[in-house]
Parts: sequence; C-alpha cells; structure tokens
Amino acid sequence: MLDDFLAHIQHGIYHVVNVNAYDHILFLIVLTLPYLFKDWKRVLYLVTIFTLGHTVSLALAAYNVISINLKLIEFLIPLTILIIALYNVFTAGKKAQNEKIGILFFATLFFGLIHGLGFVSAFKSLIRASENKLIAILEISLGIEIGQLIIAFIVIFLGFLCQTLFRFSKRDWVMVISAVVVGLIIPMLISNHIFS
Repeated sequence: MLDDFLAHIQHGIYHVVNVNAYDHILFLIVLTLPYLFKDWKRVLYLVTIFTLGHTVSLALAAYNVISINLKLIEFLIPLTILIIALYNVFTAGKKAQNEKIGILFFATLFFGLIHGLGFVSAFKSLIRASENKLIAILEISLGIEIGQLIIAFIVIFLGFLCQTLFRFSKRDWVMVISAVVVGLIIPMLISNHIFS
C-alpha cells in the first residue's frame, strides 16, 4: 500500500520534472514568470488549479467518460503555452497580475484540463493496475502538484536572482523569457501532425 502510494507520487513528480516533459515545464515557466516570492499564495493557487484540471481530465479518461484525440491534444498543449506567453508579453510591467481571481485562473483550469488529457497515455496502465483507480489518480496528482511546485519555485528563484543580482527589471525579465518560450513553441505548433 505504502509502496504504491510512493510509486504513484514518484511517477507524478517525475512526469513534471523530467526533461522530456519540456512542454509542461514551459507552461509552468510562463505561468509563474510574472511572480515574486511575495506572491507565493497566488502561485500556489495557480499551480493547484492547474493540477485540479489535470486530475479531472485523468479521472474522466480513466473512467472512460471521455475519449481523446491525441493529435488534437498535442496541438492544444503548445497552443496553451503560446497563449500564456503572449499574455505575459502584453501585460509585462502592468498591474494585471495583481487582480483578484479572474480570467487567468479560469484559463489555467481549462489549460490544466487540456494538459491532463496529454497525461492519460502516460498514466493509463499505472491507474488500471491499481486496486482503486480514484486513489491512484489522487496520488499521481499529488506527485504532479509537488513536481509543479518545484518548477515554480525554481522559476521564481531564478527571477529573484536575475532581478536582484543582474538588475533586470521585472518587465524585461518577463518579456525576454516569454519571448524565448514563444520562439520555442511556434516550431512545435508548425510541425504538429494535426496539419498533416
């Protein structure tokens, strides 16, 4: 029982911090980029809402409530990253990030649903092998949450270093990194199999 719990959490963490999950890492980068350590509650809310979206998607797919078109999901995931990166570029230096729960939170939940559908194939056999599907999904989701918080912490820490040691303005930091992500994502969208 404890072995399964630890294995599920480990799988969840690894799926996020794994270098092959760079699309997930890129999304977390653009999601947390505008924030500082003092904004930790907001970052926690965003990351948790994103995890909630994953969890719902995994559950719906595991219980065969929905079926997925993997080509469409593989197109939508980089599209969600592009949307948030462009949002950062156009709102960098503005007060948009300080608003109360709004469109960014609902967008994050929706994007979490999409990203979760991308996880289904990775976790399907693990969930099926479990005695209790729901417990397995929740344990994997806990691992995903931990992995995402690790990435979010690293992004905020690097932002702190660049803004204090190297004197980057927050606006420049957000714009430059978001623009780099846009540059990485556009080729992913263009080369996607949905167009073939």
